Amino acid sequence: MDILIIGSGGREYSIGMALKKDEKVGKLYFSTGNGATDTLGENIDITDANLLADFCEEKNIGLTIVGPEAPLVAGVVDIFKERGLVIFGPSASASRLEGSKSFMKNFLASYHIPTAKFIETTSIEDAYKFINTLEAPIVVKADGLCAGKGVIIAQSHDEAKIAVADMLSGNSFGDAGRRVVVEEFLDGYELSVFAICDGKDYIVLPAAQDHKRLLSGDIGPNTGGMGAYAPTPLINDELYKKIDERVVIPTLEGMAKEGHPFSGVLFMGIMVVKGEPIVLEYNVRFGDPECEEIMPLLKSSAFELFYRSATGTLKDIQIEFYDKFAVGVVLASKDYPYKNSIPAEIIIDDIVHDDINSNAHISFAGVSRGEDGKLYATGGRVMVCVGLGTSIKEARDRAYMMVGQVHFAGKQCRNDIAYQALS
Repeated sequence: MDILIIGSGGREYSIGMALKKDEKVGKLYFSTGNGATDTLGENIDITDANLLADFCEEKNIGLTIVGPEAPLVAGVVDIFKERGLVIFGPSASASRLEGSKSFMKNFLASYHIPTAKFIETTSIEDAYKFINTLEAPIVVKADGLCAGKGVIIAQSHDEAKIAVADMLSGNSFGDAGRRVVVEEFLDGYELSVFAICDGKDYIVLPAAQDHKRLLSGDIGPNTGGMGAYAPTPLINDELYKKIDERVVIPTLEGMAKEGHPFSGVLFMGIMVVKGEPIVLEYNVRFGDPECEEIMPLLKSSAFELFYRSATGTLKDIQIEFYDKFAVGVVLASKDYPYKNSIPAEIIIDDIVHDDINSNAHISFAGVSRGEDGKLYATGGRVMVCVGLGTSIKEARDRAYMMVGQVHFAGKQCRNDIAYQALS
């Protein structure tokens, strides 16, 4: 079966790598892909959802997988389904779990799913009053999509009020910040938990931890993610059970009751406070870079997982994962996340070490292919170097060995990915 993958980052590259291992998968197409996805399939320069549906009909594509959140929120799944095309991902109405933090927080409250105390408002006065009731630090979130950067953790009441004023005025995040969510800060540790859903049934994947801050030691600005590892030892069967019973099941039942059955990836940002899971936020797609670590751990067919989710037939599927760990280190361009960087040629050393060849790889993201056929770093997050191992330390060491094989001007990365599990 030929498959279309919508997206252009390391997440979509990793999904493509996982699918290429399956004999049931024919040709892969990427919309629009990046400068390296052409080694996995064919890049197509089409972004309009209706034109993509035309393309899928013309090429008899049996499955479309949507990577990023923006086309999901815009309704690409609805357009495809109206035309009888099989597509992996939630509808536009279900995607509001990510597309609107106000919708998400109110949904959590309605179905008694544990979350932080909050207010969602367009009123600066109401926001200020609520801020005065909280202890610092205080979390301020833009309501709409901000590419993972619309969250401010204010260290004082004044800083929180400035963040609210900047968002509501449109100065910080444009229209995405015209409504804000202000909530209490939760003191615990964060997990990324993913459930593949088909509207009624679900499969929970190994939990991961990502690293949002730009610099080692968790300092510097928030980013889209500078690295991740999976599975994390900071979760056990008891905590998985609590997440199932208190979060996943009521979410799927609640969304179905509201008339928005959820199919696709339910990404739960979970804060664990004194052993109890509390929902920070939902996303409606794989995390990036968490996807880059979870995909190579999947022993079962990636195609079966995506196709059965898209067709509502997850109930009887058995999914296995390798008894291994994966660590991914993001290599970013010189000026990330502040501004675009000058394109830089990427040079990858010939890898002669069998250990790296067998247990590490690169998932390409912000790269383009020049007229000379060479790869250039042209995006903020350029690639993820992924290492696999029987321990987190072994996987981390292999990931950093791969980092050492890659060279481009201005390359930056953290040197402490997976420190939570190793400290």
